[in-house]
Amino acid sequence: MRIAIFSFGTRGDVAPFTGLGARLREAGHEVVVGVHDSFAPMVREAGLEHRPLAADARALLAGEVGKRLRDYGSGVRGIAEQLRHVGDFTETMNELGESVVEAARDADLLLLQSGTLIHGYTVAKAMGIPSMLTELFPSQFAATGDFPPVKLGPVSFGRWGNRAVGRVMPVAAGPFVGFVKDFQRRMGVPSNGLAGLYREIERVRWPILHGFSPRILPRPSDWRPGIDVVGYWWPHWNPDWQPPAELVDFLESGPPPVFVGFGSMAQGEGERLSEIVTEAVRAARVRAVVQAGWSELTATGDDVLAIGDVPHEWLFPRMAAVVHHGGAGTTGAGLRAGVPAVTVTVLADQPFWADRLARAGVSPGWVRLKQLSAQRLAELIGQAVSDPAYRRRAREVADGVRAEDGAGRVAEAVAELATTTGKQ
Repeated sequence: MRIAIFSFGTRGDVAPFTGLGARLREAGHEVVVGVHDSFAPMVREAGLEHRPLAADARALLAGEVGKRLRDYGSGVRGIAEQLRHVGDFTETMNELGESVVEAARDADLLLLQSGTLIHGYTVAKAMGIPSMLTELFPSQFAATGDFPPVKLGPVSFGRWGNRAVGRVMPVAAGPFVGFVKDFQRRMGVPSNGLAGLYREIERVRWPILHGFSPRILPRPSDWRPGIDVVGYWWPHWNPDWQPPAELVDFLESGPPPVFVGFGSMAQGEGERLSEIVTEAVRAARVRAVVQAGWSELTATGDDVLAIGDVPHEWLFPRMAAVVHHGGAGTTGAGLRAGVPAVTVTVLADQPFWADRLARAGVSPGWVRLKQLSAQRLAELIGQAVSDPAYRRRAREVADGVRAEDGAGRVAEAVAELATTTGKQ
């Protein structure tokens, strides 16, 4: 079967799909991965073919759009602000759509994530091929009474309210998103917009597979058939990778340090954050490994080492705790490593995951980036490394997470689909 995987977003939105793609290739499928050119080396390193998608999430986050997202974050206010400026994304979305059409040209199946859902679903329908959603956080098309849409953060409107809000959210932007109907018309499918797409997804019971652990978020009992939680699928990692000698020497020179990194978040705030991190690790009296990320974070001190990209699979198990932004992928990596977490959230699903980590007993708490201070960060780090209950619980959760096989579950779903469609 010729499978095309499409993802739009930051590194955390892309990296897990390199591992999923490699697993599907091992199962005998031909696999291509459609992502922005900046992620092409990551795709090729996994032994997969790269096909370019036009939209550049890093450029978006570095500009005015990214500043607004950081300023307003998640929650009702953040969603309202995004809707108010949704027209700013029209050109980017049009370019993304055209590149999805080209990248899907010879596929038998499309695997999509939220950033490519609208275009990918429409293209698959126009081509007459199946598609499914492979998502790293609870999909906006999976309303439940257990919790509200994740981008609203860790709030609850009660079971009825959560489900009602969850059913409204996917179509709330409909009047603002003219590009959806335009793209549907160009592809020769009914131009029913977001509302029609949502109704169709429900009617056909479109498969939605979530790549996170049921130990951190169990499958809601009120989800329809076809929506499931299958466990994490992990980024491809070369087992022959060798760490920098400077990092090895630092790790061997003292007790396990604390990891601090905010991934693809907080662009433009590197100087402020670096000062906060330097002061916080000094106040908490811990050693620290600080990863630059897109914010170009750094820190100073005898007990601090600044690093570039290092696989979390290798690094996190060697840490005393991990301080991160709460992205789905980094959250999963910390859970698998069995180390306590401190979360500094920026936007989207991050506060939701931060809350789940605290509920699971693997984190003493979290703070929003805009409210972050050295004192608060030092307090949270101190609690995470000094209270053995957090590490004990983190190890318990890790045992379960490691036993799961999210990529294998997706491969099984693909094999079943191949059998029903007659394309092996």
